[in-house]
Amino acid sequence: MLNFIKQLFGASKQLLEETDPMKKFLIVGLGNIGTEYMETRHNIGFKILDFLAEQEDFTFESAKLGAVATFKHKGKSVVCLKPSTYMNLSGKSVKYWMDKENISLENILIITDDLNLPFGSIRLKSKGSDGGHNGLKDIQNVLQTTKYNRFRFGVGSDFSKGNQVDYVLGKWDDDQQKAMPERLKKSTDLIRSFVFAGVKNTMNQFNGK
Repeated sequence: MLNFIKQLFGASKQLLEETDPMKKFLIVGLGNIGTEYMETRHNIGFKILDFLAEQEDFTFESAKLGAVATFKHKGKSVVCLKPSTYMNLSGKSVKYWMDKENISLENILIITDDLNLPFGSIRLKSKGSDGGHNGLKDIQNVLQTTKYNRFRFGVGSDFSKGNQVDYVLGKWDDDQQKAMPERLKKSTDLIRSFVFAGVKNTMNQFNGK
């Protein structure tokens, strides 16, 4: 009876029909839910995935622990995820969708803001520390590894001592807004390359660009 109920309400159904785990990918944009966080530097992960949704013509739907959507790219199946757990508990959402869709760790990409990079700089790495980022810290704790792919988007560090939180939760300035479309396009090109060409080839092509 329990299994029947799960099937009836889709609790156990995967979003992706693809059965080959090497062709399944999970792209996670980190951010905070709520209108007060829209257009803030900390929400660049959400912003990049929303831009990708416009390009690929897909729509996010509310689901367990996040908003999710799927699309295909050159024979690969992709789940896009915007966690609804708030930044500091991102790991719970990542782990849930990783397990639900049976996606391997090497095919996961986490998109996050980075204070240590100049605005608009993009940097892809296959492992590393959390760098003091609470979202990455929670993902690391939940997955019990630092060896996961992360795409860091530079937001700059133009703030005085003690104002880091206000800066990352602040909105983009006028110059950053003007430069954003080109940077968003470059970011979504990186995502497609990661899915199709792999992390090493993508690092060689995009890092520092």
